[in-house]
Amino acid sequence: MIISGPSDYREAARRKLPPFLFDYIDGGAGDEATLRANQDGLASVNLKQRVLRDVASLSLGTELFGERLAMPVILGPVGLSGMYARRGEVQAARAARAAGIPYTLSTVSVCSLEEVIAANGAPIWFQLYVLKDRGFMRDALRHAEALGVTKLVFTVDMPAPGPRYRDARSGMSGRFAGARRLWQAVRHPSWAVDVGLLGRPHDLGNISRYRAKPAGLNDYIGWLGANFDPSISWADVEWIRDVWKGKIIIKGILDANDARDAQRFGADGIVVSNHGGRQLEGASSTARALPAIADAVGDRLTVLADSGVRSGTDVLRMLALGAKGVLLGRAYAYALASAGQAGVARLLGMIEKEMRVAMTLTGTASIDRVDRTVLA
Repeated sequence: MIISGPSDYREAARRKLPPFLFDYIDGGAGDEATLRANQDGLASVNLKQRVLRDVASLSLGTELFGERLAMPVILGPVGLSGMYARRGEVQAARAARAAGIPYTLSTVSVCSLEEVIAANGAPIWFQLYVLKDRGFMRDALRHAEALGVTKLVFTVDMPAPGPRYRDARSGMSGRFAGARRLWQAVRHPSWAVDVGLLGRPHDLGNISRYRAKPAGLNDYIGWLGANFDPSISWADVEWIRDVWKGKIIIKGILDANDARDAQRFGADGIVVSNHGGRQLEGASSTARALPAIADAVGDRLTVLADSGVRSGTDVLRMLALGAKGVLLGRAYAYALASAGQAGVARLLGMIEKEMRVAMTLTGTASIDRVDRTVLA
């Protein structure tokens, strides 16, 4: 199919992937009202068109946590990316590096930290969940630090799994899931050859290294389910702060008081996020929650945001609402699934172009001037 804009990658991914994988990327919690609200909330944010403002020297560059970025975009953590494309995490990280932006590796990636860093030739960001297995957490932190990682994205909004009914319907989980996934793979030969056969091992590299044995898709579901920790508290952030010497970015903040607590307990930044609508059904959209949180912490924390971002215009909207940077999730996962590294690179090029157009038409010459004055 013809890819003319960022939204086209979703349909391209749907055509290529077995349904269990596409629905895993695409789905949300419950009836998916929060998932839809994320996109609808951003779409309802109107920008103020300004003319004759001389934006000939327009710049997208910015700095986050001492790192210079070509634009205020980060590839966020997306679990199982190595199942969407052959060694998918490596391909996505390479596309991010070429674009001059960070890549964040998920705890539950197919490719390990070592593989991605070796292939990328540069350190990356690393995402970690709060898990019952504190030994795994401690080991993962020390290992990441030894490999040169300096930015930790600490995901705190998964003390219990969200009710993802689409996964049960599609075969990602539920009865006869293994047989259903195999049948779907047979019916998607392009994916079956490129990823199913040539993309092996289908292992969860970071978990396997710790457990000293292979961990596949069924292990992923079982291990995570057994390790969700409802006892999570701010004391865990203190514990992480004692172990981790780099920057800590707490992901999953939707309340201004939680943002203030993040600052009080030593975080360097936060990600305003509802996990892409995959956790609490009925939670506020990120676009709705972001302004009050940004006001609450001011410049004391670096505020990032995700959930619902599909375009360069959406990135600008998040920045205008108070974010200093924006994490992409589904948007690049669709591109990765449909065309690998080249797809992610092209998507990032589209997002950069859309941002330049939006900044030009709002009369904004640099990223540090994007604020609520560009909102209509």
